Amino acid sequence: MEKCMCTVKFPDPAHKSGSEQGDRKSMAEQSDREPVVLALTGKGGVGKTSLSAMFIRILLERYPTKKILAIDADPAVGLATALGVDVKTTVDDIRNAFIHNAESGEKMAVVEMLGEAKYRMFDALVEEENLSFLAIGRPESAGCYCTVNTYLKEIINLLASNFDYIVIDGEAGIEQVNRRVMEKITHLVLVSDASRKGLDVVSTIHEVAGKVIHFEKAGLIINRMPDLSMREYLDPGELEIAACIPDDREMTMSDMLGKTVFEIPEEAAIYRGAEEAMQNLGIIEK
Repeated sequence: MEKCMCTVKFPDPAHKSGSEQGDRKSMAEQSDREPVVLALTGKGGVGKTSLSAMFIRILLERYPTKKILAIDADPAVGLATALGVDVKTTVDDIRNAFIHNAESGEKMAVVEMLGEAKYRMFDALVEEENLSFLAIGRPESAGCYCTVNTYLKEIINLLASNFDYIVIDGEAGIEQVNRRVMEKITHLVLVSDASRKGLDVVSTIHEVAGKVIHFEKAGLIINRMPDLSMREYLDPGELEIAACIPDDREMTMSDMLGKTVFEIPEEAAIYRGAEEAMQNLGIIEK
């Protein structure tokens, strides 16, 4: 029989008890600034993760004093590889620990663990200078754990408030970002190839996104274009094309050799295309 934790009362994730003092800054300490939140999503297999990684690299280069949070919300966890990050713990690992206690009937233990969840989430962060990385992890297990998911999402939002830029590499669809990461973003970046199927997929994602998540601006990147002269034949519907990027040999070779996005030359098509898209979307200055 499936357990349900919807009736369990969880502590306020922003609450800081006397036992939670320490040298490390509390994730619940809000900053006055509102972070710029980018979510990349689209049809699978079109280079979305590579573009997410390139967005992060460009932000690091353009704004070396800004704090950037990379969130891998794709179960494949490919963003870590592209950035050269070694992930030890995911948000889902934390969640599954709670579920294990719930299924063991230890509801009090679960409440106590959730009270410490923001510090376990801090431990899940991989931090390298002004870049921090958080992996959401694998899809959810069976059962009704919506309250746990909501609680962990609130902690992610508390954590995110300490950053200037947040880049989310999502799966093919925006629903998981809404359900497990955050409900409000500033830029929805849709990625597709030049195929009719791909364009139909991103149009559907864009339509659904308008119903399930708040965003200020949306744009489309056409990646792996076989011929840029064919751009005039593309029909993106209501979507504005932020950039068209041709097939990139540098990116292909990088993937084959297991290199990170930081080893790709600035002359590479994916670098120039990502930069163009970010400029057209108002993320960076031209």
